[in-house]
Amino acid sequence: MHLPKAELHLHIEGTLEPELAFALAARNGVTLPFADTEALRTAYLFEDLQSFLDLYYALMAVLRTADDFTELADAYLARAAAQGVRHAEIFFDPQAHTARGVPLAAVVEGLGRALERSEEKHGISTQLIMCFLRDRSAESALETLEAARPHLHRISAVGLDSAEVGHPPAKFREVYERAGELGLRKVAHAGEEGPPSYIREALDELGVERIDHGLRCMEDPDLVKRLVAERVPLTLCPLSNVRLRAIDTLEQHPLPAMLEAGLLCTVNSDDPAYFGGYVGDTFHAVHEALGLDREQLRTLARNSFRAAFLDHDEERRARYLSEVEEYAFD
Repeated sequence: MHLPKAELHLHIEGTLEPELAFALAARNGVTLPFADTEALRTAYLFEDLQSFLDLYYALMAVLRTADDFTELADAYLARAAAQGVRHAEIFFDPQAHTARGVPLAAVVEGLGRALERSEEKHGISTQLIMCFLRDRSAESALETLEAARPHLHRISAVGLDSAEVGHPPAKFREVYERAGELGLRKVAHAGEEGPPSYIREALDELGVERIDHGLRCMEDPDLVKRLVAERVPLTLCPLSNVRLRAIDTLEQHPLPAMLEAGLLCTVNSDDPAYFGGYVGDTFHAVHEALGLDREQLRTLARNSFRAAFLDHDEERRARYLSEVEEYAFD
């Protein structure tokens, strides 16, 4: 679906398509435990978040050089542009790379090269969000933030991802305080597999401005009222929710009820190479499965630009919103 939109919940490592994974493996002398791309695709059937993360981290072994990260980001941006994305705020996981001996500078410089030419090459404005792995220590997160200081001109915000259950947001209070002192915006995954209380913690303990996922807020009516009143954006990922068994079928997704409740919902692809579709595919899927009408789809697109970190460029935000209003559905 080519409706103009922003993508606010996208892990760049999760855009590693099997074909590129094998190409990079050959280039870097990495042996993958799969015979071919089809064998790899058959592994994309997950029981839960952890089973996905096991494969996700294993495939990162092919990403070794700055050029690899540039190629990865360029491939995503080309696909995103073809599906109507006008602005993308892209997550990356530095700890998953530095732990493998890949320098942080190679990761950031490689991604930065692709992002800097994105608007000219793909028509997409971009920002980069550095995520901390919540199943690692708070000390590791602090070390990562410190190591990123020379690269902060390329980084707009910090985030929190990976295995949620058992790793409450409050664990990372200090690193988020320091990130704020450095002028970085703040987001965090919460309420995907973790309980609604994690959403409250992310707001109160970390001071986040957006909640990534937030699906389980619907279990707590008072929390829903707060999110509506404070206009806290939720970066929902419906295809991911189905693939990781957070819900059984897309038809059961609470997105219509969330919109009806007045929540500021956005729709995103999360890890599209693994979850069956990029963001335009996701818009089409929720339209078909949930019966969302054109005005609801337009609302989701408007929300994506309203939730984007474009405060420094309100003229750009207004231009993108105008594109949403002018879009003619097929």
